[in-house]
Amino acid sequence: MTPRPSPPVAPRRKPGPAVRAAFVAVAALAATAAVPATSPAAVGATAHDCLIEPARVVELRSPVAGIVQEVHTQRGASVRRGQTLVSIESSVERSAADAAAFRAEAQGALLTARNRLAAAREKARRMTELHEEAFVSAQARDDAQAELRLAESELKSAEEASALARLEHRQSLDQLGRRVLSSPFDGVVVDQYLHPGALVDGGEGRKPILKLAQIHPLAVQAILPYRLFPQLRVGQAVTVRPEAPFGGAIVARVRTVDRVIDPSAGTFGIVADLDNRDQRLPAGIRCKLTLDAVR
Repeated sequence: MTPRPSPPVAPRRKPGPAVRAAFVAVAALAATAAVPATSPAAVGATAHDCLIEPARVVELRSPVAGIVQEVHTQRGASVRRGQTLVSIESSVERSAADAAAFRAEAQGALLTARNRLAAAREKARRMTELHEEAFVSAQARDDAQAELRLAESELKSAEEASALARLEHRQSLDQLGRRVLSSPFDGVVVDQYLHPGALVDGGEGRKPILKLAQIHPLAVQAILPYRLFPQLRVGQAVTVRPEAPFGGAIVARVRTVDRVIDPSAGTFGIVADLDNRDQRLPAGIRCKLTLDAVR
């Protein structure tokens, strides 16, 4: 039986340039997907939302009731620590302070008591000598000694009254000082609620006179996922990028790291201090926060 001849095999054609390029591109993509992203730019480069706020905000209220006599600043003005901002009408308190100062400086009672003591001491000395020479009785000598002790007591009372007058003067000055409101820190006036002539009442819950904000340093508030908790410590540097039109990267230092994680959201908060000595940035703007490498 004659064997059947095999069919002819067609020669293998080489792939064209387009096909080879497609194979190379697919291989490159597969190799890129197989390599994990461990570059420094990919690690720790996540930007977290944050908010730039004043370091402190206070509403300035009067501790006493009275009439606003003068407001020495205005909305938007910069103020310094200890600067006088508000004066409450204080004519009665000033008069009381003047009267207390006069009593504190009065020396008449002290001089009288000292002169009486000196006279009683001299009389007791003479009576003692005369009694030794039998010129006066023992009763006269004892009476002189009693007058001496009484004069000493009167001097002590006069000294105590003088010291009390000085304390009362200091108290009156303190009461007068409560009618002058000063700035507790360097900052700016955010708002003014009352003007000269308005009636103010002391105590919490009453209407404030001024609202102040400390804008150096600024406080950067951020809420971070709990997985970043081990990477953060107080004093660590973070990079803050304010929103447009301010922009730029600014280094801030972590001041506070919350020690309690919110279990429902799996987050915790941090506060960082941002230097704003030149007052370039306003408070109340949004930003992005990036954690720097832990050193």
